[in-house]
This record gives sequence, structure tokens and C-alpha cells, in this order.
Amino acid sequence: MKKIVIFLFLFCSGLFAKEINPTEQIVSLNDTQKKILYEFAVLQKGGADANAYWKLHKNQFSGVNDTVRNQLANEIYTNSHIVYIPAKDSAVQLWIQTQSMTNWMLYLAAFIAICAIIGLLRNYWGVLLNILIKQFAPLFMFLFSAVILTYELLLIGIACVVGGCFIDEMTLRTVVIHTGFFLLWSQSTALFTRKYLVSKYIFEIKNNFWATDKWETVKTICLPALIVTGALLFVLYKVPSDVLYNYEIVISVMAVICALPFWRTLEKYISPILIPFKDTYVERSVYSLAACVLIALFIDGFLIGQHNTVFSYVITALTSLLIISFLILSLKHNFKHNYKNYYYLQLITFLFLSASLFYSFYTHSTEVIWASLLGMSVYIVIKYWEIPTFFISWKRGKTVTWGFLGMAVLLWILAKGILYVSEILYGG
Repeated sequence: MKKIVIFLFLFCSGLFAKEINPTEQIVSLNDTQKKILYEFAVLQKGGADANAYWKLHKNQFSGVNDTVRNQLANEIYTNSHIVYIPAKDSAVQLWIQTQSMTNWMLYLAAFIAICAIIGLLRNYWGVLLNILIKQFAPLFMFLFSAVILTYELLLIGIACVVGGCFIDEMTLRTVVIHTGFFLLWSQSTALFTRKYLVSKYIFEIKNNFWATDKWETVKTICLPALIVTGALLFVLYKVPSDVLYNYEIVISVMAVICALPFWRTLEKYISPILIPFKDTYVERSVYSLAACVLIALFIDGFLIGQHNTVFSYVITALTSLLIISFLILSLKHNFKHNYKNYYYLQLITFLFLSASLFYSFYTHSTEVIWASLLGMSVYIVIKYWEIPTFFISWKRGKTVTWGFLGMAVLLWILAKGILYVSEILYGG
């Protein structure tokens, strides 16, 4: 009887030991042990080699088996409500940086593949159609007639957008979805313009942008952009982890807004803010670009004033778009008949680039910092080649050679300057 009582006591004690509340064990841990368990959970959930990390720090825990370790790590990870900043050169920081860099490399690979596919379609589409039509003339005269083929490609575009959301591999998913976006835009434009070749409906878009028939402008520019915007919203809903589409949707929405016909009426009233001198000839497209820049600038300023992180992607995309637009608008070629507006725009462009750089450092937005630095560097290089043309010509062989040598020195100075500023701001 005594042996039975002792056995029951040991059995109950074992159960009690296994059922100890993990909260009580966590309280007994010091800060270093909690940090190790938290980083172990982060690495484990991120798919990294967490066991190798555990082996390095296992000696700081006595009597903790793998089951208890996992339970404690999950409990700390789940109930942590602090802003976690990995230590410099820690495993977590290195893994996060590597993950971020490889993600952008995969996006770059996807975009290169997209451009290559579009280029191949442009180069070989006509030849492929001719071969197929010759071999299967009766069937393909119906299936690949201009109108039917447009509808078929439109359906393929829809299938690419919808089906692409279910592809797990990011690079392939990005390629398929963007192919769908391209087909949706191009084939919807072809249907609305009733011009079924790329060269013809691109010409129609250019003409309709300033057309007197406002419905034609809406139909051929705004509606296709709205279709692509709807597709982007669908992809954002289905694949929220792909942040790239948060930037792209800004471009399609701006295309819809800037193509609305009433801006053509207001253009002559708002474009003088950027192009004030009217005594010389300036192309209509430059005035339109100035008006679109002012619209985007107003929207960007309004969103920045909201101080809401929800708009961070939109602000980044709009600011980057504005940097590119200001670089184009400030080109000397646009004002070759008189340089009054050119001088004025250099001041405005420099002020905007400086303001965007100041804003990026103030908000610590990495994307805007790089966009601003790149924009400022490109602007300096463009002016390096433009300003001397007021006095000399780069077309002479000896002069252009000195010019390239000077540009090499200029790029070296820019690189050293960026490194110096980054060390001051982040070197600490």
C-alpha cells in the first residue's frame, strides 16, 4: 500500500511539473534570456536556421528542453508589445536586411522579364501571326481576326491577373500579373479606340489627349486606366504582402485624374505657376505636364499634411513621380526658343528636390531618401551637360572627351558626398 501511495505521488508531481504555467517561468528569466528567446522565435517564424542560433546561446539556459524552449519563445513572442530594434550585426538584423535586398532583387528580375516578354511580343507578334494564319487560314481567320484576337487577349489578361494571385513564387507571380495589367490596358484601349494595332491606338491616345471631343478622351485614356486601377485593387486585396502594387496604383490613378477633360480647360490658368513667361513658343505637351505636376504636387502636399502612415506608399510614389516630372520639365530642350522659363524652372526644381530630400531625412523614409538622392544626382549631371552649352558645343571630339572625364569626377564627388552625409546621419 505504501508503494502505491508513493507511486501516485510521484505521478501527480510529474503531471504538475509539466503543467507549470509558462508565465511563471518567464517571470524568472532575466532580460538577456528573454531577448534570446524572442530572437529565436523571430528567426523560427521567418524560416531562418533558428537551431543554429539556439546552439550558440543554449548554455545560458539550464534544464530547458526543446519543448519548453518553444513554448517559452512563443509565449514571449505572442505577448510582446514593444518596438523591437535588433542589435547591430545581430542575426535578426542581418536576416531582415538580406530578406529586404533579395526581395527587391526578385522584383528587378521580374521587371526585366516583363520588359523582355513585351519586347518579344513587339518584335515577333506580327511574324508569328503570319505563320499561323498561312498554316491554318480558315480557322485563324476567325479566331485571330483583329477584333476577336483583341477580346481573346483581354480575357487572357483577366486570367493572368486573377490566376497570378494564386502563384506562390514571387517572381513568377509578378511577371504573370504584370503581363495581365499590360494586356488589360492595351486591349481595352484597342476596343475603345477601335484601332487594333499598337502603333495606331498609341497615336489615337496622343491625339485624344487634347481632343475637343471630351468623351473620346475619357473613353480612350481614363476608362482603360480605371480598368487597370480596379485590377490593382483586386491584386492588393488578394496579395497584400506584395507592397509593390501600393506604388503602382498611384500611377494609374494619376493617369485617370490628369486625363480628365476639364483639366485642359484649367490648364491655361494653372500652368503659368511653373511656366510664367508667355512671350515665346512652348510646346503644348510641356504646359500639360506642368499642369499635371501641379495637380500631383497639391495631392502630395495634402497627404503629407495628414500625418497618417496609411498614405506612406502613396506619398513615396507621388514624390518619386514628381521628381521624374520635374527633371523632364526642367530640360533645356523644352525652352529652346527663349530661356526665361528655363531659368525660372531651375530654381523651382532645385527647391523641390531640396524639400523632398529634407522631408525624407525628417521622416526617415528610406525609399524617399534614395529617390531624392538619385533625383538630385541626375539633376546635377543633366545640368553639368546643359549649362556649358550656352558657351561651348559638346559635339567637338576633344571637348566631349574632357566632358566625360569631368562627369567621372562629378560622379565621384557625388558618391563621396552621399557617403559622408549617410555616415553623419546613421554612422553613430
